[in-house]
Amino acid sequence: MSARGPSEYRAVIFDKDGTLFDFGATWEAWASGLLWQLAEQEAERAAFLGKLIGYDYLNQRFSPDSVAIAGTPFEIVQALSPEFPNMSDRELLQVLNAEAVSAPMREAVPLAALLHRLKSVGLKLGVATNDAEEPALAHLDAVGVRAFFDFIAGSDSGFGAKPEPGQLYAFCDQVGIATEHTVMVGDSTHDLVAGRAAGMATVAVLTGMADAEQLIPYADVVIPDIGHLPDWMGLTPLEG
Repeated sequence: MSARGPSEYRAVIFDKDGTLFDFGATWEAWASGLLWQLAEQEAERAAFLGKLIGYDYLNQRFSPDSVAIAGTPFEIVQALSPEFPNMSDRELLQVLNAEAVSAPMREAVPLAALLHRLKSVGLKLGVATNDAEEPALAHLDAVGVRAFFDFIAGSDSGFGAKPEPGQLYAFCDQVGIATEHTVMVGDSTHDLVAGRAAGMATVAVLTGMADAEQLIPYADVVIPDIGHLPDWMGLTPLEG
C-alpha cells in the first residue's frame, strides 16, 4: 500500500519498545539488571533465568522468540514464577515493573522533533504498548515527550494487549477518528496484526528485534525507523 497522504491520515498510534525506543539498547540492559537482581548476584542462576525468558545473559542478547520482545510483563512473570515459589505473581510483577521504570531509554530517533512535526499538521498521536502503563509513562517522561500524546495505554490499562486490537480501538474512540484514517506503527508482528485487525494502515520499523522478512507480510510498508514516517505520509517539511 502506498501512502494515502496527510489529508487521509488523521492519527498515528505507536508501539513503544522497538519503535519509539531502540529495543536492544534499552531492554538488553534492563534484562541483565533484572536477572542479576532476581538471581541474588549469582551469574549461573542469572543465566538460567535468562533462558526462561529467551535472553542470553552471557552475551546480553534476546533470542528472536523471547517472550520479552512482544509479550506483556505478566507473560514474563509466568515464565519466571516457577523459579520463585516464595513470591506471588503480584510481587514478582512489582519487581519487573520497578526495574523497568529505571531502564535506560534510547530514543530510536530524536523524538521531540519528530512528534512536533506530526502534531504540527494536526495529527492525533497515541501509544499502545504491551509494557505496563506505569513504566510506559515514566519512559515517555524521561525523554520529555509524554505531552505530545493524546492517548497512552499499557497492557494493564484495561484495553487488553496486542495482538488484540483493543488498545487501538480505545485510542480512536478517545480522539474521535475512524480506524481507517489511522496508522499503526510498530516493530513486531503483534503490533501489525493488531493494526490490521483494527482496520488501520500498518507501518513496520526495523528498530526492534524482527527483520524486514518477518514483518513484510503484515505491513503496508517497512521503513528503517520512525524518522522516515513523515516522508511516507507525504508531510511537507516544517519551515524554518
